[in-house]
Order: sequence, then C-alpha cells, then structure tokens
Amino acid sequence: MARYTGPVCRLCRREGMKLYLKGEKCLTPKCPFERRPYPPGMHAQQRKKPTEYGLRLREKQKARRIYGILERQFRRHFEEAERRPGVTGENLLQILEMRLDNIVYRLGFAVSRSQARQLVRHGHFLVNGHRLDIPSALLKPGDEITVRPSSRELQHFQERMAAVQAQKIPGWLQLDPATMTGRVLAVPSRQEIDTPVNEQLIVEYYSR
Repeated sequence: MARYTGPVCRLCRREGMKLYLKGEKCLTPKCPFERRPYPPGMHAQQRKKPTEYGLRLREKQKARRIYGILERQFRRHFEEAERRPGVTGENLLQILEMRLDNIVYRLGFAVSRSQARQLVRHGHFLVNGHRLDIPSALLKPGDEITVRPSSRELQHFQERMAAVQAQKIPGWLQLDPATMTGRVLAVPSRQEIDTPVNEQLIVEYYSR
C-alpha cells in the first residue's frame, strides 16, 4: 500500500491551512502551523501570487492530502466520478467520503485518517460480518462496520469510545458505542461534507 511517509505538518504549511493530519496535536499550541503559518522552504515568504493553474493544483493537492491519497489513486477516483451521473465534483467528494478508512475516521474509531488506515490494514474491522483490510474499499448505504470482538478490549478502542461522546457523528452515519458498531445510512450530500475544498477547481484541473 503506497502512502506518504514524510512530515505531515509540512503539508499543512504548504496548503496554508490546518488539514488536521495529526489528530489531537493539531488542536494544541504544539502544532507547527501555529508557530510557522507559512509554506516551508528558504524562499517561502517571497513567493509570488499563484496563477490560475497554481490555484487549481493547490486545491487538488489539498484534497489529496486531507484524505491521504496519492496521485494515481486520486486520479482513479476522479475518473470514476466522471463516469457517474450527476455533478463530477460532488461525485468525487462522495467517493472519497465512502472509503472505508474515511468512514472509520468519521465514526470516531481513529483520531486521523492515517490512523484509521493503519487500523483497517491491521484487520481490526468487520464489514457486514466479514474482515476487510482494504482502506480504499468503497462502502454503500446499509453497510455495517464493527470492531472485531478480539480487538474491542484494546486500550485504543476503549479510549476512543469514551471520547466519542463529545464528537459529532455525521448525520449520514450511525454509531452504537456500546457494541462498537457503525452503519452507513446514506451517501452524504454536498452540504453534509465539511471538507474545505472547492471541488470545481479540481474538476477544472483535470479537464485542462
């Protein structure tokens, strides 16, 4: 499984905003973006105004980094979004939201999408009663995600279920903390997706 292994705080600084890639650390004063809210590099603060191409590229890169996806797989998701009926940009965000690793994160089983991806790869989850360890697997309404019985006593999941009471679960998902079971109720609408990206710029980038 290909993934980015470099310093993730540089990614937030490059995009000029917090992408919340390190979970709870991003909410504390220790977050590097709080101390250096400018792009990395020697001449970062001397960069000129971005071009139209640069704006579209940055928006695409921002979406990739938020969801933790490399270029080839992101491009495949975009091509799938183009094939589906409806608005391509909205289709793309819906595909990204319906990934197993994202849903594990949204349900509160992990503090970040990278941690969710690792938990999925380690086989801690059942989908509709069957073990599934593919983070990019696309779920559909009605699918049920459960922490494996052998994993429920792990300190991580005990702590997450204790903390999830203060976390807002999206309306298109349902969670039962007592049984560590979540369910996909529907495909989210654009209004229910809080990812801070302009998907139209991504469409324009790939359509150039």
